[in-house]
Amino acid sequence: MDDELLMVRVAELSYDEDKTQDEIGALLGISRWKVGRLLVQARERGIVRIEIVHPRARRLGAERALVERFGLKDAVVVPAPDEPGAVLERVARAAADMLTALRPVPRTLAVSWGRTLTAIAEALPEGWAHGVTVVQANGGVSLNRRSGGAASVAATIAQRGEGQAVLLPSPAILERVETKRAIEADRTVAAILDEASHAGTFLFTAGPCDAASAHVENGYLTAADIDELARRGAVGDLLGRYIDADGNIVDPQLDARTVGVSLERVRSAPRSIFVTAGAAKHDIARTVVGNGLCTVLVTDESTAQALLEEM
Repeated sequence: MDDELLMVRVAELSYDEDKTQDEIGALLGISRWKVGRLLVQARERGIVRIEIVHPRARRLGAERALVERFGLKDAVVVPAPDEPGAVLERVARAAADMLTALRPVPRTLAVSWGRTLTAIAEALPEGWAHGVTVVQANGGVSLNRRSGGAASVAATIAQRGEGQAVLLPSPAILERVETKRAIEADRTVAAILDEASHAGTFLFTAGPCDAASAHVENGYLTAADIDELARRGAVGDLLGRYIDADGNIVDPQLDARTVGVSLERVRSAPRSIFVTAGAAKHDIARTVVGNGLCTVLVTDESTAQALLEEM
């Protein structure tokens, strides 16, 4: 046999027939050491491809590439599921696994809200932490009773972490700047925002600038408002603050009516975990990761590929 054919035969006997290297060497008349070298070469040349198939598997190569490219402290990338609708559940589970494994365990965790954070809260196991304080990072008193809202997210994460939730008693966006200033000037609200601002760990997602936005669903903005924001260059929102591809606020007047932690605080946090899933969020994901608004990324394989190819 030539070397390439020998390599194929070694791979077939190893992976299809489950033979040991000693058995393969005896069958083909070569040493077990040569069998080992041929198996390594078969993988390097792409003759053998090994895929780990499990909902909680990770794409380590993509994680390393993201960390190197964007200067992240860590990244978690999960394989794309066969069912497109299952991607959020898989990414949320990965985020819950990461939170459970964090060392040191967060003492104060500032969280955003929305469908992604709800899925993470539901995926967290009981006892994932011991005595964590979960602080709501941006306003989110729901105007839509069908939605659990921000309070439910923070309370669930805290309850499962044997800790306490500190809730921000304010809508996400107010109609008047004066009302927003009055609310943030309240001693209780100011103390909550200060605690959230100085949290050691942030856990957040970002929403796309489209009619499916949680702000539209919860009654803070209309579809027409979203269209106008998109016309002005918005790619999505982070903690309720609508930003363009360069991470700049697109509507200062709207931002002045938005209650929550500033983006500068998120950027300077010791650990800021950004969780995103699905093609609809690729644009806002590029903005968050590309502009240094997170230190850790948890996402799906297709989003990771879009980030690496685009940037």
